[in-house]
Amino acid sequence: MAVHAFITGVSGPVLTDGERAFLRAEQPWGFILFKRNIENPAQVAQLVAELRAIAGRVDAPVLIDQEGGRVQRLGPPHWPRYPAGAVFGAVYDQSPDKGLRAAWLSSRLIAADLAALGINIDCLPLADVPVAGADVVIGDRAYGTTPEKVAAIARAVTNGLLDGGILPILKHIPGHGRATADSHLRLPTVDTPRAELERTDFVAFSHLADLPMAMTAHVVFSDLDPAQPATTSATIITQVIRGAMNFQGLLMSDDVSMNALSGSIAERTRASLAAGCDVALHCNGQMEEMRAVAGEAPVLAGEALKRAERALAACKPPQPFDRDAGRAELDELIAQAGIA
Repeated sequence: MAVHAFITGVSGPVLTDGERAFLRAEQPWGFILFKRNIENPAQVAQLVAELRAIAGRVDAPVLIDQEGGRVQRLGPPHWPRYPAGAVFGAVYDQSPDKGLRAAWLSSRLIAADLAALGINIDCLPLADVPVAGADVVIGDRAYGTTPEKVAAIARAVTNGLLDGGILPILKHIPGHGRATADSHLRLPTVDTPRAELERTDFVAFSHLADLPMAMTAHVVFSDLDPAQPATTSATIITQVIRGAMNFQGLLMSDDVSMNALSGSIAERTRASLAAGCDVALHCNGQMEEMRAVAGEAPVLAGEALKRAERALAACKPPQPFDRDAGRAELDELIAQAGIA
């Protein structure tokens, strides 16, 4: 069955009849869940199973943002809290080995939570490298302020997800760390010269260019393309993401309903796909917008389809893991570092 080049959210914890009809007709490549879709484990597992049944694909992508810290769609009382990325960076500063171990344990535990629900993709790790004065939208989600440290911890997070049977999505390529605005609210512009970006921000992403999937940044880099954010910039996607970084995995847009992008939802979707994104992401579950995205998303074909197939093929069965022992070790590593 042909699938279309978009990922969609839905409105609530149970599909409406209208959503069922829409999903059957439009066949998005994947789905993404948010807190509005989550009540308890049995309900989430049922929602995931129904999405897959409608798709007719046992491996249909079901995504979630489960980082830990401020960005955690699954939480108490049914799921544990997890540390923000900066916690691993703080442990790493005292002992790189322990920092990497803590990062691996956290993502391996998250993977176990997701796998139990049938979710197969986590929008993690971040490779953003924040700088002083940047907007707090990244903030303590970041693993550090140097590209080498960020890349090392992001790799440990990636390995924890993969070892747990969950696919990672690298974000926000080519970098959101310098943005002085929250792209959910308005469009950030970064005026840093390209040479400096290549020396700092882009390095962490280059180290992770082998990951199966990545999500773009809604950020203008004025020295690269003064007119378009990375998501809708053919220049940045071709020259930087596919070129200098050599990222060859599936490239998805960040949410096209975010206020950083201009134009109608249809125009945003069209622009992101025309620029070189393989699939467009739409998150808010509003049916009118979902129809507009679907109207612009072609059948997934050619190199985009091959990248999508390679990405899903990178998902392997989870390796044996003792969740209780893993959580105890994670908590002990954080306590040893003196981090609350």
